[in-house]
Amino acid sequence: MAKKEHINLIDTFSDFKETKNIDRSTLISVMEESFRNVIAKTFGSDENFDVIINPDKGDFEIYRNRVVVPDDEIENENLEITLSEAQKIADDYEIGEEVTDMVEFSSFGRRAILTLRQTLASKILELEKQNLYINYSEKVGEIVNAELYQIWKKEMLLMDEEGNELYLPKSEQIPSDFYRKGETVRAVVAMVDNKNNNPKIILSRTSPVFLERLFELEVPEIHDGLITIKKIARIPGERAKVAVESYDDRIDPVGACVGVKGSRIHGIVRELRNENIDVINYTSNISLFIARALSPAKITSIRLNEEEKKADVYLKPEEVSQAIGKGGLNIKLASMLTGYTLDVYRDIDESEHEEDIYLDEFADEIDQWVIDTLKKIGYDTAKSVLAVPREDLLRRTDLEEETIDEVLAILNAEFEEEEDEIEENEE
Repeated sequence: MAKKEHINLIDTFSDFKETKNIDRSTLISVMEESFRNVIAKTFGSDENFDVIINPDKGDFEIYRNRVVVPDDEIENENLEITLSEAQKIADDYEIGEEVTDMVEFSSFGRRAILTLRQTLASKILELEKQNLYINYSEKVGEIVNAELYQIWKKEMLLMDEEGNELYLPKSEQIPSDFYRKGETVRAVVAMVDNKNNNPKIILSRTSPVFLERLFELEVPEIHDGLITIKKIARIPGERAKVAVESYDDRIDPVGACVGVKGSRIHGIVRELRNENIDVINYTSNISLFIARALSPAKITSIRLNEEEKKADVYLKPEEVSQAIGKGGLNIKLASMLTGYTLDVYRDIDESEHEEDIYLDEFADEIDQWVIDTLKKIGYDTAKSVLAVPREDLLRRTDLEEETIDEVLAILNAEFEEEEDEIEENEE
């Protein structure tokens, strides 16, 4: 039985060598330390033992060094050997010489072998965790490809090529992501949690860094450093804005990122589940940057408050809806990209102003907070509100249906009264 345990132990070493991805010197060091721990427990000391490990062949040798003493003077059988015992090994040994003989580990007994296997397994596991943490800590911000192994309610479990477990939380998945078990998932390493010395690699597909790395893969000029991504604002799966800058006047950074007929950006959009991506030229001129960030809307003027990081943006009435965007996405992303809180206002001509009425004029009929809510999304006159579909007003303001209907009724009544007055005058 001892011999069988011995063979199994060697097989275990070979498995560690092949599957744990531990370098030769570290493996030898761990094995030797494990052996010495068991030897010290068995004999009280390991100082007079030599342990030779050969991980390539999966074998080892243990030698014990003892001093020859007279037969009646032995005090420590681990450190000393009697003359008569020494001469059984070689008949020319004399008192005071050192005897080195091989020790069969199987003779240590079943308990010692079990202890060694447990110690070695524990140290290898500790090393494996340490290597995993170091390896992936260096990969934070890099894209990895991994196979989907298991899908849970709050996260997905993936496996890399070396069989390491990676996690993609639901919060880090694009809302429209859909994968089947066995499929390859591409994501960026977001962080490595090492709680209680148990590394957990967290991936992300919603991080702006993921979008940045995809641009680096698709646009050679970014990879080579000729174009720099200055800022990214992203609402995963919906829309993103990317500000780019070129250090070479001969290179159009926006054109290079988009590619001929969108050839370069198409692959990124597809990877991000058809997320719309606006690429704009970066500038340190904040007013111009805000104007570009609100594209495709064209603004007429901007009033900045740099201390409070706010900006009042004025546009032609027909440009307001484009500036705000569907569901308010365009203005939200522009604000994220520029770092400024943006308030959009209609820039009304004198002639138009005579025909329209500012919402503030209805303060005696409409609560001021309702008026402020409408103004905040760019509607500061009666006609600008009436020109918007009721459903859009509900979605953009989050006001109650009853409140919206009441506002529309008041505004419509005002213009109906004006029409009635005009008709009476004509008669």
